[in-house]
Amino acid sequence: MLKLKTCKSLLKKIKITKNRKYLSKHSSKNHLLYKKSKKNKRNLSNLLLIKKNYISKIKIMLNI
Repeated sequence: MLKLKTCKSLLKKIKITKNRKYLSKHSSKNHLLYKKSKKNKRNLSNLLLIKKNYISKIKIMLNI
């Protein structure tokens, strides 16, 4: 069977913690920020915990 390549773009977007939790950044933090409140922008800068339904797909893409 052929070896699958890891999805490098996904590897750059996701952080895997020591306890095997998958974290990513929030969307909507790149442009049009003048419309958003300071509180909203601050909350968007925190990391987001990825839901369990997506983790199996991520593991396939990363060959874990």
